[in-house]
Amino acid sequence: MKVKKLVLTNLPYVVLGLVCTNLGEAWRMASGSDASEKILSLFGAIPAAFGNPLPSFHALDLCVGLVCGLLLRLAVYLRGKNAKKYRHGYEYGAARWGTAEDIRPYVDSVFKNNIILTQTERLTMNSRPKDPKAARNKNVLIVGGSGSGKTRFFIKPNIMQLHSSYVVTDPKGQLVLETGRLLERAGYEIRVLNTINFKKSMHYNPFAYIHSEKDILKLVTCLITNTTGQGKSGDEFWTNAEKLLYTALIGYIHYEAPPAEQNFATMLEMLNSMEVREDDEEFKNRVDLLMEDLERRKPGHFATRQYAKFKLAAGKTAKSILVSCGARLSPFDIAELRDVTAYDELSLDTIGDKKTALFLIMSDTDSTFNFLISMVYSQLFNLLCEKADDVYGGRLPVHVRCLIDECANIGQIPNLEKLMATIRSREISACLVLQAQSQLKALYKDNAETITANCDSYLFLGGKEPSTLKDLSQSLGRETIDTYNTGESRGREQSHSLNYQKLGRELMSVDDLATMDGNKCILQIRGLRPFYSDKYDITKHPNYKYLSDANPKNTFDVEAYMSRKLKLKADEEYDVYEIDDVDKEELTDDT
Repeated sequence: MKVKKLVLTNLPYVVLGLVCTNLGEAWRMASGSDASEKILSLFGAIPAAFGNPLPSFHALDLCVGLVCGLLLRLAVYLRGKNAKKYRHGYEYGAARWGTAEDIRPYVDSVFKNNIILTQTERLTMNSRPKDPKAARNKNVLIVGGSGSGKTRFFIKPNIMQLHSSYVVTDPKGQLVLETGRLLERAGYEIRVLNTINFKKSMHYNPFAYIHSEKDILKLVTCLITNTTGQGKSGDEFWTNAEKLLYTALIGYIHYEAPPAEQNFATMLEMLNSMEVREDDEEFKNRVDLLMEDLERRKPGHFATRQYAKFKLAAGKTAKSILVSCGARLSPFDIAELRDVTAYDELSLDTIGDKKTALFLIMSDTDSTFNFLISMVYSQLFNLLCEKADDVYGGRLPVHVRCLIDECANIGQIPNLEKLMATIRSREISACLVLQAQSQLKALYKDNAETITANCDSYLFLGGKEPSTLKDLSQSLGRETIDTYNTGESRGREQSHSLNYQKLGRELMSVDDLATMDGNKCILQIRGLRPFYSDKYDITKHPNYKYLSDANPKNTFDVEAYMSRKLKLKADEEYDVYEIDDVDKEELTDDT
């Protein structure tokens, strides 16, 4: 390729050099004893020399051709080096709005295989399109103020696509009521975690997904980051001490407790039994005795090593640590929460196996139990990534889309900036819905820009938060516009003047964004011009008729769905066990 480029670049100079060999031939054909006479007769010899279409290969003629070719190459080089650069119409910027031609390579021909972004723009779900240049990750950042339609114009339309498994943050619990019937009709398995009313929730036990020491550390990190009652947050000593104690207790419960007791209720009971006497350093509580027994049976156990580090604090310090732990875990003093976390029904690791919809219902006014939502997402991402790598060769069979509404209110998901960059290849994507970008910066600090950078699509639905508008205006760029000024001078004689010039202007200023029409939105996709489009009309979707928005009869009955009896199909295999009175007595004796 390089040789071909070199030949094509220098071919014009070679051709010119061969043509100029005829000049050398004309010079030789010219008569005269000196240079002046040859010059006079040269013009008569030129037609004869150039009458032959073939170049002259005489040594002198070749030298003349070589010199002419080199001189031309030098002239072109010098002119190009000193040339002035003019970009007419782009002097101050080349920003413009995207068109249908720009988005066409990124859209799947089958409507249901797309992510709905606006009324006219969509993005294919195929992570490996025919043209590699059109490959974009499916992470989307949605920003819109209160009432801008984040749920109606983005979340609902994408749920109606029915091309993936969905994990949806559902403030107030309306989404599951409005879309549940559609999902059930499409064969989805629906799961619900309700942190507003635990009686209407399925059970979620974070301990069920612990398989190794690293899972314990991840759970503790998430618990520390998002639970209320942060203790003495001004000093990291207290937080680190709490981490040691939580890690030790969870490690003991995971490895030593029976499956039915592997939950937060057991952990809370162990904390309550950890009596500390300031006047008696030799006193040993029940947990101390359990850890000593474990150390005798299994020297160097993970739980005992962590507990030994915690026991370096004694007396008043240990009591202060226990008080901080009690404050942090105070939500688990509620019997309903302990019941919900007693065992697990969500089966987070199976969401990528078949089409499933998990609704995480949270309160939009009270954040007391939002840490449970954050724990679900943290464990979900880790479980699905591990399963994709270990079971499915790197890609889940069913794409999992996480529609995280009110992303800033669920608490911090540990290592989200790393997860956003790695989940793409596992057929997992996250859509972060915010009221303003400043929320992301406040929650994730310096990692906020990394999270934003890993979202190839950005959808702005409207708002008036100053920093969001300023950043968006700058990212849209500047365009070059033509202006003219008129002038009038008055005196003894009146005169007029007209002056034309070019200026640079933002494609949309902060004021333009703040006063944007409520039916309009702005879409940015990496590598493309921004799009100024209408928000998606949900009523035009073919599945809209199955929502409760179209017909109140389609309202989903969550309680009836969760309480329904198991219905076996004719082709399903199952085992039948019969227990008589004798077996019951033996079972009672064994337990």
